[in-house]
Amino acid sequence: MRFNPKIVFSYTIAALISALNFGCESNFKEVQKINVSEFSPSGEADSITLKYTDSGKIKAILKGEKMLDYATVEYPFTEFPKGVEVTLYDSKGKRTFVRSDHAMQFKGTEIIDLSGNVKIRTEDNQLLETEQLYYDQKNSWFFTEKKYKFTAPKGVSYGEGVDFDKDFKIMNTQKFKGEIEQSE
Repeated sequence: MRFNPKIVFSYTIAALISALNFGCESNFKEVQKINVSEFSPSGEADSITLKYTDSGKIKAILKGEKMLDYATVEYPFTEFPKGVEVTLYDSKGKRTFVRSDHAMQFKGTEIIDLSGNVKIRTEDNQLLETEQLYYDQKNSWFFTEKKYKFTAPKGVSYGEGVDFDKDFKIMNTQKFKGEIEQSE
């Protein structure tokens, strides 16, 4: 049997290229792992109560079973994965109660995203229920594009998409589905 130097050279080059490919592949995967950062909170708290004040007056009290703070991500936010209960106070001390199964506060926007069994109730027995609601803290304004149910002493109304102030004094509906009057 005779050895052809060209064939031996070709097989040697092919073996080296294969070995380099396997070596680079494994290094490439290691480099990819370095660039992947875990998405984990930079802060965590259990059973919290936060009081927001302005000029010595309480404006809101927020209670949550769990709070996760993602302050180090590109778009920082705070998450309340087990829901929140919020009490809002107006200038006369009148309260509005807000509850949801989940909440996220986006830093820099002053917007809170409330989701899952969202209920807002005033002291005078007005109640709005929906699956998702946004709260603009700066303007004390709520809004949603989702279906909602609004119950007041005069009756019940349904709709889809609404925005309103925290006392339900101003309400703008998008798709109103009528009102059912209660008998007195």
